[in-house]
Amino acid sequence: MTDILISAAGLRTALENKEPVRLLDVRWELGRSDGHRRYLEGHLPGAVYVDLDTELSAPAGPGGRHPLPSPPVFAAVARGWGINDGDTVVAYDASGGAAAARAWWLLRHAGFDNVRLLDGGLQAWQADGGELETGQATPVPGSVTLSWGHMPVVDMAEAPALAANGVLIDARAPERFRGESEPIDPQAGHIPGAVNVPASGNLDANGRYLLVPELRQRFEAAGIDGSKPVGAYCGSGVYASAEVAALAMAGIDAALYPGSWSQWSSTPGQPVATGAADG
Repeated sequence: MTDILISAAGLRTALENKEPVRLLDVRWELGRSDGHRRYLEGHLPGAVYVDLDTELSAPAGPGGRHPLPSPPVFAAVARGWGINDGDTVVAYDASGGAAAARAWWLLRHAGFDNVRLLDGGLQAWQADGGELETGQATPVPGSVTLSWGHMPVVDMAEAPALAANGVLIDARAPERFRGESEPIDPQAGHIPGAVNVPASGNLDANGRYLLVPELRQRFEAAGIDGSKPVGAYCGSGVYASAEVAALAMAGIDAALYPGSWSQWSSTPGQPVATGAADG
């Protein structure tokens, strides 16, 4: 887990030692649009605000609500955050880590490996005695060199085969998976053959990731042990990024379906299953 997570205490030590750390505040939650305001009211010292909708995603469209940004656009954005080769990037949020995991996944996908998730997010920093600062941080533009395609991805055409021959995880809440509730996308239900392992269940009561043995036990209970190909989706590829991170902590490689349910459910002709079991 040490190559994915960093504790508040570990981050404090790195900052005190003047290590080259770039902090990304990814304050985003489904159904809220006040992330930047909350960032201005208090964030980790020196943290740069990251807008998930405009910087970690391309505009919504046929590819879903949060399609992946283009490689050159994302590279320019990352340099705008002040990232240089050799830096350690630490991403955090204040809502369970899914938004931060989107930044983690994209940077890994772009070939930048030295990126961590702050375990427990903003709340863990404060609980450890960390101070916050207000206002807008303006970083000096960085010169990081990025490429693309370093994390596995599955698209809409490949998802059914993965569900049939491997494991396709739906990381959304159970009621959305079963089709009992759908607050934002065109149809309720899930991709036929998918299994429901909500990403929220990978965290403890304090919003920190479960220990590796607990994560492994959780995934194995759902039939996920790494012996078959694994992919993950959610509503729009955000919470699935956190699922991929948790799977990596458990030693299981997983592909991300970026379009997720927002693409699948808005594409005419795609089959939809409801209930706890496929039908």
